[in-house]
Parts: sequence; C-alpha cells; structure tokens
Amino acid sequence: MKIFIGYLSAIAIVTLIATTGCNSSDGQTEPKPDLVVVPVLRLALKDTILEKEYVADIQASKNVEIRAMVPGFIEKIMVDEGQEVKKGQLLFQLNAAEYQTELSKTKAALADAVAEERSAMVEEKRVKILVDKNIISSTEYDLADSKVKSAQAKIGEAKSAEDAAAIRLSYTYICSPFTGVIDRIPEKVGSLVDQGTLLTCISDLQSMYTYFSVSENEYLKYAKATKANKFSGYDNIKLIMADGSEFPYKGKVETMESEIDSHTGSIAFRATFPNPEHLLKHGASGKIVVANALDNVLIVPQKSITEIQDKSFVYVLEKGNIVRMKSFVPGAKINESVIVQSGLSPNDVIVYEGTQNIEDGSSITPKYINADNLTAASFQ
Repeated sequence: MKIFIGYLSAIAIVTLIATTGCNSSDGQTEPKPDLVVVPVLRLALKDTILEKEYVADIQASKNVEIRAMVPGFIEKIMVDEGQEVKKGQLLFQLNAAEYQTELSKTKAALADAVAEERSAMVEEKRVKILVDKNIISSTEYDLADSKVKSAQAKIGEAKSAEDAAAIRLSYTYICSPFTGVIDRIPEKVGSLVDQGTLLTCISDLQSMYTYFSVSENEYLKYAKATKANKFSGYDNIKLIMADGSEFPYKGKVETMESEIDSHTGSIAFRATFPNPEHLLKHGASGKIVVANALDNVLIVPQKSITEIQDKSFVYVLEKGNIVRMKSFVPGAKINESVIVQSGLSPNDVIVYEGTQNIEDGSSITPKYINADNLTAASFQ
C-alpha cells in the first residue's frame, strides 16, 4: 500500500512539471490578478470663495510729529508715553518768560504809536484851521497829514509785532492737535530744545489705514464689480495680524492710488479697519485676506494632480474603465485644491488619489467618491 501511494505521488509531481513546461514553451500567460480598486471623482461646476492674501502696511489714520515751534527749556510735561489724550489738551509747556517780555515790549511800542497818531491828528486839525484862515500855506497841512499817516503806519507795524510776539508766546504751550495716543517722549523736563526738535508723536488709533498692492488685472475686476454693484470681497476683508490670529473687525476698501506702478504692474489700495480697542498700532504688519466669489468653476483636488515638466495632468476614466493622462491648465489654489482654467470639462471622471499605483492605459476598478463627503481641507 505504501508503495502504491508513493507511486501516485511521483506521477503527480511529474505531471505538474510537464504542465508547467508546456505553458512556458507555448507562450501562454498566467491568469491576470484582480484589477486595482482606485477612488475616482466626477467633476462638476461649483460656486466657491477664493481667498487671496496680500502683504499689509498698517498705519494710523492720523499720525503726526509734535515738534517745538520756538526754542526754550521744557518747563512741564503734562502727559506720559502711551497715554490717550483729547484734542486741545496741553502736552508740554516751555519756559515762557522771554516770550512774555517780548510781548510786553510790543504792547508798549503799540501804545507809543497810538499816542503819536493822536498827537499828529491834533496837529493836523490845528494846521487845517490856520490854512482855512489863510494864515499859513496849504503845504503845511500836507506835511501835517503825512505825519498822521506815518503814525498810523507805525501802529500797524506795532500791531503786527504784538501779534507775532503773542504767537511765539502761544508756542510755549504745546497742545494735542486731535484725540489720539502719545508715543515716546525723548526729551525730559529741563531739556533745552531748539525750533523743530521732536517732542513726541501722536496717533489717532480709532481707525487704521491698511495699504496693500494688487495687480492691474485684479484692479480691473474690482472696478467692474464695484460699478455693477456686485460682491467683490473688497468691502468685507480680513486682516491677519503678525501672530497669525485674525483681527476681530472687518475692513473695507475706501480708495486707491491714482497710478499703476510701471515697474510692478500693481496699484495700492487703502482699506480702513475700525480699531476701538487700539489693538492695532501705527507701523504694525500683517496680511490682508480678500475673498472673491467664483461662480460655476471646476475644482480638482491637489492629490489628483501629477506634475511633469511644469505641466499638470490628471488621470481621466474612459470607456472600459481605462485611465488616460490628460493635461489641463490650473488656476488659483484653494486650500488643497486647484481651480481649472481649461482642459477639463464637467462630468469628467478623474482618479482622486493613488495615481502612483497606475499608469497611462491601466485598467482599474473605479470606486466613485461623492465630492460632498470630502473634507474642506482637501476639497471645497
């Protein structure tokens, strides 16, 4: 019995070897393995929001330097650095003794000129009586009249000198030109300052100007949308601050420069942001984010795209579940997706992911994915 079983086993081994040898020699192929299952996505037109970022230059709506108008010693400083002040509030006081003395001199000179005028007018009246009686010649009256006019000219000159002295005296009291926040105060009490010395800066932080540059193409889109009273995104823009957080208030573009920069092909816009908590400061940095509505666009996930020599391709599913590489022109990026400019059409079925496991002309088993079930991070 054992001999018989061994004999049968030997026959089976010989038969297997012979069969294998025949398949190899006559060119027949082994059975194909199961086709790879690949997730695919049907493209459809969608409405979406395209967000674009721009470097922002943030400035206070008002920011001026407070400088000494006259030389003198700083006698008093009524404010502190970083303090909020009101319009007309006294900030600095310079020593005013010299300017007060000068004003007193000009007042005395004015009084002297007025007295001289009165004397000249009395003399003019006296001479006129004598001329009318033909006691003296008319030339005497002309001379008296000239003295009156000379005295009146001196009064005008004295008044001007008094006004100038009063203005110089007023410059020793330095007040805030508007409501704002005081910057650094480099000079201290007792410091001798010259005319033009910087005392501090003041900024109106209630609203902030944010400047950013856009291309000429984007400017034209904005201008057309504004004229047509359509949503352009420039009326409700976001500001990302230096720490990456979003500023809690939205801004609005109010104006722009009058010329397009010939070197960069861009034009600067100015957006205004409310800043009631004074969180933004003059000279701060950040990024402007403008959201524009896009209607009826095709969007392809980034993971579906193969890039070869600066060209973009996707695998398109054709009849018989065969995939073919197809080039297209990509547009702007939205998170992890790309807007299609040209080359693809609605209802095209593309390979969603796993392109590294297939090649042009491969047969696959497609697994359809609903675009609505994709996460916002991967597809919008």
